[in-house]
Amino acid sequence: MDILSNLKYAKGSRRKRKRVARGAGSGRGKTATRGSNGQMSRSGAKHKAWFEGGQMPLQRRVPKFGFTNIFKVYYQPVNLDSIQKLIDDKKLEEGVLTIETMKSIGLVSNNKQPVKVLGNGEIKGKLQIEVNAFSQSAKEKIEAAGGTIKKV
Repeated sequence: MDILSNLKYAKGSRRKRKRVARGAGSGRGKTATRGSNGQMSRSGAKHKAWFEGGQMPLQRRVPKFGFTNIFKVYYQPVNLDSIQKLIDDKKLEEGVLTIETMKSIGLVSNNKQPVKVLGNGEIKGKLQIEVNAFSQSAKEKIEAAGGTIKKV
């Protein structure tokens, strides 16, 4: 007869917690599972992830080169085939396509980077596209399809 006071966990379902540094008889005494000697065996021991035990670290051994141009403009690319896919899926009607429209549709992310239309793919609809920059091939394909471009 099972009474609530007699209930026990199934054998092997609960693991005993590891008690370290509690005497030689515990099997985890003396070094408390930390190994023998060295920096990490001491209490309070820690070091940075790239620390190499006093050896000259890799990021100081390898020479630095190049520079980062702080004036470079990074554009968010939008290809013509992705614009055409939106027209085919009826998510975009022919008319004016602005950066705000692209953000609301999810074509570009909502950060501060300017948008550039690239000429990968074909476009069939007449669109007036208003973005920050165009590639030469995108410009030609949009105008060949009867659309217009406007730099913002």
